[in-house]
Amino acid sequence: MRNGFPPMTSATPPNLAEKTTLLVLDADPPPRLGRLTGRVRVEHADESSLAALLPSADVLLVWDFASHAVRRAWPGEGPRPRWVHTASAGVDHLMCPELAASGTLVTNARGVFDQPIAEYVAALVLAMAKDLPRTWDLQRAREWRHRESQRISGNRACVVGSGPIGRAIEGTLKALGMTTALVGRTPREGVHGPEDLDRLIARADWVVSAAPLTEDTHGMFDARRFGLMQPSARFVNVGRGQLVIEEALAEALASRWIAGAALDVFEHEPLGPDSPLWEAPGLIVSPHMSGDTVGWRDELGSQFVELYELWETGEPLPNVVDKQRGYVPGH
Repeated sequence: MRNGFPPMTSATPPNLAEKTTLLVLDADPPPRLGRLTGRVRVEHADESSLAALLPSADVLLVWDFASHAVRRAWPGEGPRPRWVHTASAGVDHLMCPELAASGTLVTNARGVFDQPIAEYVAALVLAMAKDLPRTWDLQRAREWRHRESQRISGNRACVVGSGPIGRAIEGTLKALGMTTALVGRTPREGVHGPEDLDRLIARADWVVSAAPLTEDTHGMFDARRFGLMQPSARFVNVGRGQLVIEEALAEALASRWIAGAALDVFEHEPLGPDSPLWEAPGLIVSPHMSGDTVGWRDELGSQFVELYELWETGEPLPNVVDKQRGYVPGH
């Protein structure tokens, strides 16, 4: 393992006879490329110019990881970059059939967000268990109302998604005294398969969604699965918004099928002001911020620079995405 990265996969080295063209799909603030300054030819694109600039690029850095511009532009005419890196854990925003079928290498920001997201999930769990939102509401109303809160040590948690983020969440909840079960795409030591999911969520006090978005996981948390959960259970989604049928969750909360929920990701972002989710009883809404700690953009930029220097010398790259599965396999 080099620089904390998981095992590597080979990449085609660049032609060093001339400067490599790095195309950045921008977001504000732009990436800080540090040691690469002056060593590469950097071009910048937005959603309107990406398609025209793709044929001239050797490498594409998807810095604007909320954009779907790559998915729209990739099927166009001309050559395509040999390597695409996205400054995010998920790749569903850029993957299209043409990219999946190409020889282009795709890497992600695996490793940057694991522990921050795990800490955020722990904060949500503690906030709901200790009734902190109501405490703040009562404070603003200057109302002294003694209440009892829930003890989480000894609770059961089911974490769906067995990648680094899911594993970090499981470890953090276990450190809080919970009994945890991890569910992944295939069963193996320490990981349950999809066939165990219904049984596990039916027994869980806390269900945490941290799975990647694939054909198999799209809409996996629907009315049937919310109906399986205990009335005292709470649900947290830090994976992808499309994993959840939001209308079904709102109905489950309104009907008290479950006791509460927290969403950090949504089917459509930003969440519109007229969305009924704002008023759903027992729901905490946060604006896709669970992995974004102070300095996270600099960490993403440093990670890309390290990857580029491996690619530049023809060394194998870590964090290589299986383009058919939609995530980095092997864990």
